[in-house]
Amino acid sequence: MEKRKIRVAITHGDTNGVGYELIFKTFSDPTMLELCTPIIYGSPKVAAYHRNALGIEANFSIIERAEEAREGCVNMLTACDEEIKVEMGSASQEAGHASLMALDRAITDYRDNLFDVLVTCPINDASIQGVGFQFKGQTAYIEECFDDGTQPMTLLQNEQLRMGLLTEDMALKNVAAAITKEKLTGKIKTFVTCLKRDYAISCPRVAVLSLNPGAGKEEDEVIRKAIGEFNEKSLCAFGPYPADDLFASGDYRNFDGVLAMYHDQGMAPFSALTIESSERLLTGLPIVCTAPNHGVQYSLAGKDAANENSLRHAIFLGIDVFRNRERYDEPMGNPLPKLYRERRDESEKVRFAIPKKHENAIKERADRPHEARGGRPKEAAAE
Repeated sequence: MEKRKIRVAITHGDTNGVGYELIFKTFSDPTMLELCTPIIYGSPKVAAYHRNALGIEANFSIIERAEEAREGCVNMLTACDEEIKVEMGSASQEAGHASLMALDRAITDYRDNLFDVLVTCPINDASIQGVGFQFKGQTAYIEECFDDGTQPMTLLQNEQLRMGLLTEDMALKNVAAAITKEKLTGKIKTFVTCLKRDYAISCPRVAVLSLNPGAGKEEDEVIRKAIGEFNEKSLCAFGPYPADDLFASGDYRNFDGVLAMYHDQGMAPFSALTIESSERLLTGLPIVCTAPNHGVQYSLAGKDAANENSLRHAIFLGIDVFRNRERYDEPMGNPLPKLYRERRDESEKVRFAIPKKHENAIKERADRPHEARGGRPKEAAAE
């Protein structure tokens, strides 16, 4: 395996938000450069503007291509050549366009294997809407670019909990109809695979929340059947559990992850249990993609008041996931071919039956009791 630091691409996000402040503060700690080689996809001019406005020290090396990235320094890749007007704290189409340009360049470079992990700074989903872009946000856009037929999902992580959502960005009135056995089974599979491959948990346990406070139609006809169908192959999913019972009792600690049916059902307890910061992992895709779990924070832009911990932890998470995937996938890379196919009868009759050759040996010893005890036959004794 090539000995080099993990290359982490970081998109600058909304240029009127706190993206550059988070980046500068994160890499003001020199130990970060010992963990990875950062490649910032953005604009050197906008970066310099933010640095001067914040009045903080931030050194970076300007590069034009990801291949030029050097270890031991913050590499600023020019993803936006045009002049960008910066209006800190304000939403604008220009800022949204700049965030999309950085994301597009990063996606292109990943396909050329020029970095290992993608970390996206916050954007304003409304600002990137326009001609040629009809997605709800950058997460949906990344899913569309890399989806290979699986069911990708966003996993939220804080100090105590990993939370997945079955339905996202959906009106509550539409949630019940969107809960199908196929969709739920697919999400559970994605969740369990993520815990095994991305988090190196060998036997993960996922708690599935119920939709209704008590047992209802969805629980009886969909959720329980989906859990049962999934567990026919792997006993990893449990439930459904009422959300209030699971979290009020603290039983969520007995599981490696929790799958909620809709946004508020999962996000309310998740936010309440977040002490310092939280991160997002977009899993179920070939790319390792993480992000800080907060918005553009316009109210803090340019004030040197943003907390960079969520971005720092998102980088840590991306590095850990990349390493775990390498370890998980390596043994699967060159499987040995099967030389024969063994037929087994798993019925109770066969499982507890005595093999024929042992049965014959028992009969022979019964016919020769003295030999079985180590003695001699009577005839030999008389002689």
